[in-house]
Amino acid sequence: MIPELRVENLTLRFGGLTALDGVSFTVKPGALHALIGPNGAGKSSCFNVISGLYRASEGRVLLGEEDITGLRAHKLARLRIGRAFQNAALSPGSTVLDNVMLGRHALTSGGFLAAGLRLPWAMRQQRRHAERALEICEFLGIGELAHTPVGALPYGATKRVDIARALAVEPVLLLLDEPAAGMNAGETADLATTIEDVRAELGISILLVEHDMGLVMGIADRVTVLDFGRRIADGTPAEVQADPEVVKAYLGTEAAT
Repeated sequence: MIPELRVENLTLRFGGLTALDGVSFTVKPGALHALIGPNGAGKSSCFNVISGLYRASEGRVLLGEEDITGLRAHKLARLRIGRAFQNAALSPGSTVLDNVMLGRHALTSGGFLAAGLRLPWAMRQQRRHAERALEICEFLGIGELAHTPVGALPYGATKRVDIARALAVEPVLLLLDEPAAGMNAGETADLATTIEDVRAELGISILLVEHDMGLVMGIADRVTVLDFGRRIADGTPAEVQADPEVVKAYLGTEAAT
């Protein structure tokens, strides 16, 4: 069963600067939920609190009934939360498959000692994880690149490797941090299809932070809008696009004409 994600009254302060001010929203099970806002709105800060990189000054984050506020990335992975980064933190000298296999670590029992000793059960487990990692690569259209060093890939393929690694934890919640950043129109359209396919095929929840409004409005079920660290709108894409506060803060006044 897919749990909902609840962000409750998140406040984040850096010294005298308030990056988040009582932000709340809910990602429904199986929903594709976007978090948007102009530069400096606090969306990346909010995303980093959810994914354990920042510790909230106030408020909490719940996955179902589990309080995940402040949990580190490896603990979130064990709770089946996967994150793909804006700047893919991959190992360029390692193959696509090896990078994706890093995402399987949270699902591996026995640790490095058993693998190093090449115990039969550990080797069987390793083969199963490798087979699953390859399945994920094939699903994302990068299966033929599995044994290619990441550093030799074009940019769009590299972003897919990062998503594949996030999917390798078998997530119930997938966090995507500006996945279309740096992509051209064609790559962005392909990415939109991929994200929709992931949600449809796996039935998981997706929280997306993204600047590309065309991408967001085309695939999101619900959109939360931040401005200066505060939530100013939350609704369907159509509702958000028509909200005067959003037009003023994010889309610009010309969008209303």
